[in-house]
Amino acid sequence: MMRRWLSPCVAAMCVALMMSLGGPAVAQDALSAAKAAGQVGERPDGLVGVVPGAPGSATGLAAQINAQRLARYQEIARGNGTALDKVQAVAGEQLIARTPAGQFIMTPAGAWQRK
Repeated sequence: MMRRWLSPCVAAMCVALMMSLGGPAVAQDALSAAKAAGQVGERPDGLVGVVPGAPGSATGLAAQINAQRLARYQEIARGNGTALDKVQAVAGEQLIARTPAGQFIMTPAGAWQRK
């Protein structure tokens, strides 16, 4: 569901962003593995969060991925004159929707649950 407060152009850019989100392949492989292991999950703000009980390495990985994502979100927001939090909300919605069953997602209330 696209938010009504985003222009169609911004919404389209967010879709393009979701298709290109990544960064170095090694980081993406590590992210995929950490998600499959239940160590990290997608948050409604478009960032990755560390699930309680995850090893310390998950925190560093989440920080690395989040830095890459935030840089891209800021580019989109600046380029379209849109607030960063709005871009993040659309990205979070799309990333959570794409999360496979069995992996963790954070609810809008801030609780972790398996999808």
